[in-house]
Amino acid sequence: MQQLQTLDYIVFFFYFIVVSGYGYWIYQRKKTTTESTKDFFLAEGSLTWWAIGASLIASNISAEQFIGMSGNGFSMGLGISTYEWMAAATLIIVAVFFMPIYLKNKIYTMPQFLSQRYNPTVSLIMAIFWLALYILVNLTSILYLGALAVSGISGLNFTFCMIALAVFAIIITVGGMKVIGYTDVIQVFFLVIGGLATTYLAVNLVSGETGIDGLLSGMKMMRENHDDHFHMIFPKSSPFYMQLPGLTVLLGGMWIVNLNYWGCNQYITQRALGADLKTARNGILFAAGLKLLMPVIVVLPGIAAYALYSKGLFQAEMLGSDGLINPDKAYPVLLNLLPTGLKGLSFAALTAAVVASLAGKANSISTIFTLDIFKNYIGKDADEKKLVLIGRLVVVIAMVLAIVVSPYMGIDKKGGFQFIQEMTGLLSPGIFASFIMGFFWKKTNSAGALFAIVGGFLIALAMHNNYLPGADWTQVPFLDRMGLVFLICVVVMFILGLVLPDEKKGLQIDVSMFMPHRSFVIWAIIVLSIITVLYNTFW
Repeated sequence: MQQLQTLDYIVFFFYFIVVSGYGYWIYQRKKTTTESTKDFFLAEGSLTWWAIGASLIASNISAEQFIGMSGNGFSMGLGISTYEWMAAATLIIVAVFFMPIYLKNKIYTMPQFLSQRYNPTVSLIMAIFWLALYILVNLTSILYLGALAVSGISGLNFTFCMIALAVFAIIITVGGMKVIGYTDVIQVFFLVIGGLATTYLAVNLVSGETGIDGLLSGMKMMRENHDDHFHMIFPKSSPFYMQLPGLTVLLGGMWIVNLNYWGCNQYITQRALGADLKTARNGILFAAGLKLLMPVIVVLPGIAAYALYSKGLFQAEMLGSDGLINPDKAYPVLLNLLPTGLKGLSFAALTAAVVASLAGKANSISTIFTLDIFKNYIGKDADEKKLVLIGRLVVVIAMVLAIVVSPYMGIDKKGGFQFIQEMTGLLSPGIFASFIMGFFWKKTNSAGALFAIVGGFLIALAMHNNYLPGADWTQVPFLDRMGLVFLICVVVMFILGLVLPDEKKGLQIDVSMFMPHRSFVIWAIIVLSIITVLYNTFW
């Protein structure tokens, strides 16, 4: 199997120089005389709508999508795209209902929201949970899967690739959110162009033809020969029902996954928290539009790889260390079939996705630790300069921890994407319940929030390990388990809100602030219409 050639390295280093050079230029152009925490962590007021939207996508799309989702495309097909297309609808809800509340109440971090709405104890517990989740699940997964892909494509040592990716991400992250936000525009450009080129050539390989005719012919062949890979909704008899249980993806737990991820997640909302409402909404809507394109970039290549595998190609290369087929190898193996030059472009796209996500995640880890833990409990008298320094040190420490622990996390056992979803799903129901009830029901109190966050996690963990009586929870899809835990949290929070005294800690909410401007409404309708057509087409 061919490795990277000279032209591929030229293309890749061109990407590296463009991103690094642009990042340094942005840093020099926009740096202030004295650095502040709001400027460093939030790039307050300096990100445009297109920078916010691009940064949202660059931070979201990483190795777990390129590697994990392509692997799911190889094994189950288009159904995994529901995470992307439902996310587009979710982003519109977040833009209309969540962002006005955050911006009206001057929320800069998610723990700050919990402290302002409930109390510091709830905030501290959740901050610790978030740091553990971001470092031990998200950062480690992105780094591990990214290094696995880069090593497999380039032939370089796995550990070297992991360290190189971490160092590149640190260089971007220590420049602050302004550098991350604007370099993400470049990252998304390489991500989209390189991803589309990979899909185009992969489908051409399926048909054995070239050009647009080869693309159309390849799509037709995949639909005809592998129709089972083009279904969005799985029945109970499907081997993939446990991962995507039927209509739950439209009416159940999938909403909890997406609303928690896109609306209650420091890693994501941080991009928009420093902007005005109109700019934030436009940026989020732009991200929703880009989300519609993502399955073409990260899922279709996996289906094309399955079609090629079915023809007898790269049978040995798809095997894991246990001698069984490892779907997560689909994308790296596919890239090695691409011609010189374009392979370098696709390699740059993959690296861009990994580095952008690492930078975004590390910045959020740094933000939560510095502003919600260090500033409030350790260095109460620290000035702005020291807080920014602490923030930069945390970035480095988090990356080192991720490098050390990632080989021991079992990321490759279920597939990278599924691993992240299930681990995050232990916390998502309780977090989302505490946010959504805190937004819209004034009697929600800190006791209810504590139950949702801690109790919800313990219930989800007991179900995950089948310790909870009443059913064989290993036979219940994890999305359905999430929905059940969420309902339990909401019911208990409602009861506690009625029984315990009202803490009178509501938020500033004006119904008029939920009304978006006309152009937003028009584009939102277009996005929702496209989603409806897609689900009808691939029902």
